[in-house]
Amino acid sequence: MSAPPDPDAFANLLCGWCLDVQPRQQVLFRSTVHGIPLVRAIHAAVLECGAWPLIRITPDGIGEAFYRHAHEHHLDGFAPLELLETETADAVLGIDAPANTRALAGVDPDLIARAARARRPVQAARLSKRWCGTLWPTSALAQQAGMGDGDYAAFVGRALFLDRPDPLGAWRQLSAAQARVIERLNAAREIRIEAPGTDLRLRVDGRTWINSDGKRNMPSGEVFTGPLEDSANGTIRFTVPSSPRGVEVDGVTLTFADGEVTHAHADKGDDYLQSALNGDRGARFVGELGIGTNTGIDRPTGSILLDEKIAGTVHLALGRSYPETGGTNESALHWNLICDLRGGGCLSADGQVLN
Repeated sequence: MSAPPDPDAFANLLCGWCLDVQPRQQVLFRSTVHGIPLVRAIHAAVLECGAWPLIRITPDGIGEAFYRHAHEHHLDGFAPLELLETETADAVLGIDAPANTRALAGVDPDLIARAARARRPVQAARLSKRWCGTLWPTSALAQQAGMGDGDYAAFVGRALFLDRPDPLGAWRQLSAAQARVIERLNAAREIRIEAPGTDLRLRVDGRTWINSDGKRNMPSGEVFTGPLEDSANGTIRFTVPSSPRGVEVDGVTLTFADGEVTHAHADKGDDYLQSALNGDRGARFVGELGIGTNTGIDRPTGSILLDEKIAGTVHLALGRSYPETGGTNESALHWNLICDLRGGGCLSADGQVLN
């Protein structure tokens, strides 16, 4: 059976490449009990860097219990100490290591959206820091991907480039390759996405393209920007299933007019889709356009963190923009939906196909 990624090598990549941990900094990292092998390694790596490790471990079932027992003020607010902790930390790391990827499937989507709206100040504070999101292989994630535990662990190792002789060097190479893609995109005015059931145009002139080379997500491998908020016109069908907050959503088709979603349908999980779109005004607009480049991720797994990086895919995020792109859309939602272009799709900039 294949071994999981080496925790020490993974931790060194996270501390050195992703978070750039420096002496006396405070590094806040969260995971579940199933991510403890990586948590232990990060704890040691942060100490080796001369920084302070702050560990937050979540037991199984906590998310479900919150919505079962929460009072009104829990759904419409947040603990002040959590905001203070996030504001005080120098770097924040989230490690997804679920025991059950469908843990919130039975929770009313409106409650999830409500709590997310209330926590926007905490999210804003986290995004203002050096932050990174990653995952540790678990049986639940392997099952979601339709893979055995060992095969999935090896898959994650390839996605992280930890199977290569020099993982850090591999990420530097990807960063350089993506910089060349961005150089071409910087001059573009309009992006067109074409595929079966899809013909969508978005304007990107004046916006900044970001080289996502593992500094924010690990694994990464994408370039992204925030398209002009009123520019999306046409229809797009997202062919890769999505599982936001543990709810399975598949076969999403969106139609846009002047930037706004005017029609939406999901073959599976339509209630969640409609609730998300109605969460706030900004949820019906595109906050991000991304292009996947990671050749180590060659198939969908049900994890947005991985699937949006697949080389040959494009994704749109409904809701919140990243300010560094120049995007101005505000929302409690940021939901990436993925369109696979490898089966006859096409991505073009000002009429020229992007290879």
